[in-house]
Amino acid sequence: MEYLILIYEDERINEARDPKANDELMQAYYSYTEQLKQAGVLMGGNALHTIDTATSVRVREGRTLTTDGPFAETKEQLGGYYQIRCENLDEALKWAALCPSSATGTIEVRPILNY
Repeated sequence: MEYLILIYEDERINEARDPKANDELMQAYYSYTEQLKQAGVLMGGNALHTIDTATSVRVREGRTLTTDGPFAETKEQLGGYYQIRCENLDEALKWAALCPSSATGTIEVRPILNY
């Protein structure tokens, strides 16, 4: 089964992180990505630009409405994702717990609906 590991963090905390701590976090992500690859579960993934680049789209009564930013105000923003293939949810949750941002943010695991 395929899952998305959605990585949520408060962008203000990321922006305030000192360069050394940021380098350490990036090294942890490189290591995590390599672990996913070595285990053969990684299908893809990307970091996302900051929330100030987001645009939300809604269609109401036949009109397309766009709004700068996310659809809801939250303390944490979606910063990136990994797409993985695992035998079951328990395995996906184990990988999510290893994600470096699980210590400072929230990791959401969602199964991908394959038709």
